[in-house]
Amino acid sequence: MLQAVSQSAEEWRSVSQAISTLIEEASFEATPEGLNLRAMDPSHIALVDLRWPGAAFEKYSCDQSHTLTVRVEDLLKVMRRAEGNDKVEVRLGEENMLEFKLYDGYAREFEVHLVETQYAQSPLPKVPINISVKLTTKVLRKILSDIQTISDHISIKAESDKLVFTGKSEVGRASVTLTKDNSDVLELNVKEPGESTYSIEYLINFAKAISNADTVTVSFSAKMPIKLEFPLSQQGAAINFYLAPRVD
Repeated sequence: MLQAVSQSAEEWRSVSQAISTLIEEASFEATPEGLNLRAMDPSHIALVDLRWPGAAFEKYSCDQSHTLTVRVEDLLKVMRRAEGNDKVEVRLGEENMLEFKLYDGYAREFEVHLVETQYAQSPLPKVPINISVKLTTKVLRKILSDIQTISDHISIKAESDKLVFTGKSEVGRASVTLTKDNSDVLELNVKEPGESTYSIEYLINFAKAISNADTVTVSFSAKMPIKLEFPLSQQGAAINFYLAPRVD
């Protein structure tokens, strides 16, 4: 038995959009503690990690562990029917179906077929974190769009009091500097200065997918994978993205 009621459709909308950036089938692990998902894209460059504890739901009950695999496009179609004030109730139905109920006075119910799959959870990257910065998502999206004007890769250089984002190509060069006292920089911790380069397309897709997160924590080390952590709720729900660095 599984029942999960979220207070806002925005959470499920963000989850479905986030995983759609990397995978076509999503395997949710439902346990008595909550919902989790971890999956790597086919190129093995990026990984998404969802942590959605039971306490972050308005109501959550799960009597045993279940692996629930759905086509991401099916999930997106259902969540596109959700409106801003809707609650979302998810139940494990009969005949290998996952049931979604969207309601705020006007109730709609959808059933989505579960997919049979050989599921093996991807391990999390084990990397040292020497640089961590908490930003507004608004400024992150602006930075990525600015650099994308010139380049399809972005280099991030961290010093004790600032971050410098650069991109270059045959077209030219672009750069953005954020100092520690910038109002969009909420926290900046640099154990060891460093620089690394990443695909800007992946980062833009990650940042656009999570529409309801006001902040993002970016963590990395020189020439190591980058981690972007987006909070989904104040009760500990979060989506993390990991992206491998560009190797010249």
